[in-house]
Amino acid sequence: MVAADDTNANKALTSTRFSDLNPKLSDSVLEALTISGFEFCTPVQAATIPLLCSYKDVAVDAATGSGKTLAFVVPLVEILRRAPPPKLNQVMGIIISPTRELASQIFKVAEPFISTLSNVRPMLLVGGVEVKDDLRKIEEEGANLLIGTPGRLNDIMERLDMLDCRNLEILILDEADRLLDMGFQKQLSSIISCLPKLRRTGLFSATQTEAVEELSKAGLRNPVRVEVRAEVKGSKDSTSTQQIASSRTPSGLHIEYLQCEADKKPLQLIDLLTKNKARKIIIYFMTCACVDYWGAVLPLLSALKGFSLIPLHGKMKQSAREKALSSFTSLSSGILLCTDVAARGLDIPGVDCIIQYDPPQDPNVFVHRVGRTARMGRQGSAIVFLLPKEEAYVEFLRIRRIPLEERKCSDEVPGIIPEIRAAAIKDRDIMEKGLRAFVSYIRAYKEHHCSFIFRWKELELGKLGMGCGLLQLPCVPEVKRHSLSIEGFVPVPDINLEEIKFKDKSREKQRKKNLVVRKAAKEEEKKKKPKAVSKAASAVLRKKTAKQRRATQSTDDADELERDYRLLKKLKKGKIDEDEFSKLTGTEDLL
Repeated sequence: MVAADDTNANKALTSTRFSDLNPKLSDSVLEALTISGFEFCTPVQAATIPLLCSYKDVAVDAATGSGKTLAFVVPLVEILRRAPPPKLNQVMGIIISPTRELASQIFKVAEPFISTLSNVRPMLLVGGVEVKDDLRKIEEEGANLLIGTPGRLNDIMERLDMLDCRNLEILILDEADRLLDMGFQKQLSSIISCLPKLRRTGLFSATQTEAVEELSKAGLRNPVRVEVRAEVKGSKDSTSTQQIASSRTPSGLHIEYLQCEADKKPLQLIDLLTKNKARKIIIYFMTCACVDYWGAVLPLLSALKGFSLIPLHGKMKQSAREKALSSFTSLSSGILLCTDVAARGLDIPGVDCIIQYDPPQDPNVFVHRVGRTARMGRQGSAIVFLLPKEEAYVEFLRIRRIPLEERKCSDEVPGIIPEIRAAAIKDRDIMEKGLRAFVSYIRAYKEHHCSFIFRWKELELGKLGMGCGLLQLPCVPEVKRHSLSIEGFVPVPDINLEEIKFKDKSREKQRKKNLVVRKAAKEEEKKKKPKAVSKAASAVLRKKTAKQRRATQSTDDADELERDYRLLKKLKKGKIDEDEFSKLTGTEDLL
C-alpha cells in the first residue's frame, strides 16, 4: 500500500485518494483497491474514473505507464454493479485490446474487482486457444463481461447467436491506435455494429492518431477528452520548449541514442549488457527472425555466460509466449529479447532499461516501447541504436516531444564477430537463423513509415552482414544486382555452406534426406529440358541490341521486386509464414 507520506516520493500519484472520488466508489471496490495496494490515484485515474462513473464517454490520451488499466476497470465494475442482474448470456461489458498478452494482463488486473460482482461472469477471449473450447465454456457457464482481442471476439460473436449484447452498458477500447494500425478496423466495425448506441464508451491510448479521432467520432457520443501529460520541472532558465519536449514521456525516463555502424552494433550491445548485468532489460528487434537469431546466439557468447536471456515474439506458440513473459516477469534481473508484440500496455515490474536495437517501423511505437520502464513515477532509462545515416530521427523525435541525449560509443569492446561465426560453423541452425534475420531485416527496413529517414537504398549490406556474423552474404536480389553496398564484408574463406551440419542429429538426418531428394529432382528436370530450346532462347537474346537486353533485365528486376513486395505483404498479414516466404523468394536455397 502507498502511505500518505509516500505521495511526494512517487510523482505518478496525486493527493486524491480513491475514497475521495465523486461519485463515491462502492465499499467492496475500495476494499479490493486497498488489498491490491492502491490508495492514491494517478492523474489519469483521478480524471477518468469520475467521468465514466457519471456515464460520460471518454477519449483518454495519457503517457504509457500512467495507470490507464485501473482507470477503466474500476468504473466498468461500478457501472455493472448498478445495472440489473444479467442473464446467463447477456453481455454487459466488453474490453478490447490489440494483443493476447495485454488482454490477459487486463483480465488478471480486473479479476479481484470483478469478483466483487457475484452475478457477473467474465470471459477471456484470445487466440492460442481452440475456438470450440471458448464456445463450449460460454455455452456451459455463460458470459457477461468479454475481455479479448478483436479477431477472437468478433469470431465468437458471429458464431454464437445466444450472446445478447442489446443491453450492453460499457465498451472499452484499449490501445485504440494500435487496434487500427494492426488492421482490426473491419472486426471493430463488426463488433460495434452489434452493440446498442446508448452505451458508455472509453477510448484509451498513449498516442491519439487521426484514425483514433475518426473512431471516436463514430463510436462515442459527445466524448470528454482527457489528456494527461507528465509534468517536467526544469531549472528557472529552462525554456518552455524544453519542458514541452519532455511531456510525451514519463518524467523519470532518461532516453539516449547511440550512433554506430551496423557492424559495430553487436559489440556495443554486449558492452551495455555486461555493464548492466544486475538490471532488468528489454531489447527490441525489428523482426521475429532477428529475435530468434539473437536469442540463439547471445547465450553462446562467453561475455554473457550466466545471463538470463528470454526470447518473445508473435510467431511463437501461445503457451511459449505466456511462459516467456511469466519467466521474465518473475526475474529480478534478466534480458527479454522481443518484437513489438511486447511494446504496448504490458506492465512488467522492475524493468530498468529499454534497448531498441532496431528503431520501430512505426514511430508511434517508440513511446510505447520506452514506456515499459519508468512506470508509475519510477526511474528508468532507454537507449536506441541508430546508424550514421539515420541521425535525422533524433530531431524527428524531438519535434514529437520525445527528447534524446547522445551516448558515446564505448571503445573498450572485445571483438565478438569471430565468436558468432564460430558458433554458426558448429551448428547449421545458427547459420540459417542468421541468414533469415539478415533477409527479414532488409525486407522490414523497406517498410519503415519514416522512409525519408530510413532510406533502404542506402543500407550498407556488407556492414549489416558483418554485424549479423554471417559467413557469406546470401544472394538476395539487392546483392545479386549490386544495388546496395557490400563494402566492409569479409567472407569466411574456404567454406562450403552446404557442408555445415545441424548440431541436432535428427535435423541433420532429415536435411541429408532432403538434399538427396532435391538433387534427384534437379537431375530429372535436366533430362526433361530439351537443349534446343535453351540454344534457341540464347540465339534470340543475342539478336537483341544491348539497349533491348538492358530494358528486358530492368523489367525482370522490377517484376522480381514487385513479387517480393507482394509476398512481404502476405507475410505481414500472416497468410504465409517465414519458411514459406524464404522458399518463395528463393532465399531458402542459400541456407
